[in-house]
Amino acid sequence: MTQYRHRPLAAIALVVAACACFSALDTTTKYVSASVPLLMALWFRYAFQAVATAAAVLPMRGLRALHTSHPRFHCLRGLLLLTTSFFAFASLRYMPVGEFTAIVMIAPLVITVLAATVLKEKVSPVRWALVAGGFIGTIVIIRPGGEAFHWASLLPLGLVASNAWFQVITSQLARTEDPLTMHLYTGWVATLVASIALPFVWITIPDAGLWALLCVIGLLGTVGHFLLILAYQRAPAATLTPYLYSQIGFSMLGGWLVFSHVPDEWSLAGMALIVLCGAAGAWLTVREARRVPELVQA
Repeated sequence: MTQYRHRPLAAIALVVAACACFSALDTTTKYVSASVPLLMALWFRYAFQAVATAAAVLPMRGLRALHTSHPRFHCLRGLLLLTTSFFAFASLRYMPVGEFTAIVMIAPLVITVLAATVLKEKVSPVRWALVAGGFIGTIVIIRPGGEAFHWASLLPLGLVASNAWFQVITSQLARTEDPLTMHLYTGWVATLVASIALPFVWITIPDAGLWALLCVIGLLGTVGHFLLILAYQRAPAATLTPYLYSQIGFSMLGGWLVFSHVPDEWSLAGMALIVLCGAAGAWLTVREARRVPELVQA
């Protein structure tokens, strides 16, 4: 087991680095998806993580690295991440990277809804207003019924649902589980499940450049999620949530550099509203956490 350490500055740096990895992953995925079947790229992304992590960890720790008190949650986490990646890869075939990332960033607000409806936690009117604001920002980006609307714009909403549960489980497991153990289970569970579809979608790729980019996708996903686990070990999720929105900036930069795409005014307004509501929600969480010890002492 690992010990939870409160090191917020190091955690923030790790989260920002993870967001840069995820943005580069999304940009590369969008580029590769024009030539490689979605499920094949998805399998390669997790096979790379599974093999690389096993090769690095097992020689040092042996089978002890597989020891866990929560095997079912590790399997569930792997399935949720695979589902999240499937929606991400499918969405990026049709959507600009920046707009896609902004919609994904409403996941922390969805966690608030889960806390109220599933966990029966009390949610203040201010938080409900922030959730509403985040969804309004999403609607502004998607603009259903508008000329720019495409049915694929709804795919990120499936990603948001699976990612919200993935983040909840990751935050809880990171307090007690070894990050390398989490990485091993996640990679192998996702790889084994994705392998079921692989024979039906495999194609020959003669371009060495595409093979290199598939390796880059696997590397970025592996490093990004490992950095995220390390961050959650050093600071609570509420402290780190505002910095997750740096991924929108990285994604806009990647979309501009690789695809020459610049979001229009409405999309920028929707992104800004999502960032504002999400960051405000995280700030409320931090403030409430600080008030609890003060009330106890009083």
